[in-house]
Amino acid sequence: MSGAMENQASHLDSLLRSAFWIAGPTASGKSQLALELAERMGCEIISVDSMQVYRGMDVGTAKPSVDERSRIPHHMLDLAEIHESYDVAKFRRQALLEAEKVQQRGRRIIFCGGTGFYFQALIHGVGNGPPSDPNIRNALEILPVEDLFSELKEKDPLTAKSIDPHNRRRLVRALEVVRITGASFTSFKTDWKRSELVDASRFWVLEHSSSSLRNRIDERVEVMMKSGWIQETQRLIDSGLKGNSTASQAIGYRQIIEHLEGKTSRDTMIQWIKTKTWQFAKRQRTWFRHQIKNRPVNMEADRPENLLNELLET
Repeated sequence: MSGAMENQASHLDSLLRSAFWIAGPTASGKSQLALELAERMGCEIISVDSMQVYRGMDVGTAKPSVDERSRIPHHMLDLAEIHESYDVAKFRRQALLEAEKVQQRGRRIIFCGGTGFYFQALIHGVGNGPPSDPNIRNALEILPVEDLFSELKEKDPLTAKSIDPHNRRRLVRALEVVRITGASFTSFKTDWKRSELVDASRFWVLEHSSSSLRNRIDERVEVMMKSGWIQETQRLIDSGLKGNSTASQAIGYRQIIEHLEGKTSRDTMIQWIKTKTWQFAKRQRTWFRHQIKNRPVNMEADRPENLLNELLET
């Protein structure tokens, strides 16, 4: 490794070590806790959310409000139009650039969100897989998600164990790499030892009991409906949402699209959103518990002032 590359790696290591990390399942209270801590500690917040990067996806992603963003600078929001593609490699590049700017301003950094894959990319990198092949990708995009997962299990069982069988975007990319190279998608992953650079005491994963979290999800869905989620989705459809294979599959938006197409009733749609969100939250909890060393935070017992004191001591 050249001297310049070593310096760059050392700088990244320092940035990762000095940052604070708040993660956890949807509706666990991440954004509010990050905002409170940021105000008291002089931090800026970098969102780690694969859907909040899209302009117009506000209600359904629980994007920080204008008021919240005026109180504390938030980064990695509203970066792409709904008809544009946005991938994890682009996210990592932009997020680290924003983090460096925050450091240069003499401010601390809080990485906050629920997209485990994006946290993973920030810490480990995104690998050196081949560039996308339009012909292969188009052929995969038209296949049912069940067929994609079945093929991945057959050709790359190790990767299949680590991917949500309903996550079309990740299934397509994994199979694309397998078809292009003949090698396992996991063989292109990068420096997994980088996880040691993040102190577990600074990587908080927020936890609730199952009953509490499910109630929080149900209540949040109801609030989102009253806040105009259906109308927001219609505006996004008019702007090209259906042409974005990633954003159109986001939980809630997909169910609302089906409702607007006359496939489900309003009540059925709402129940499906609650159920799908709960299933997603359970997968998030499992992922964070096993993929990154962390400090579990019991949101039903730990008080914010005690958490702040704990952070100040790290």
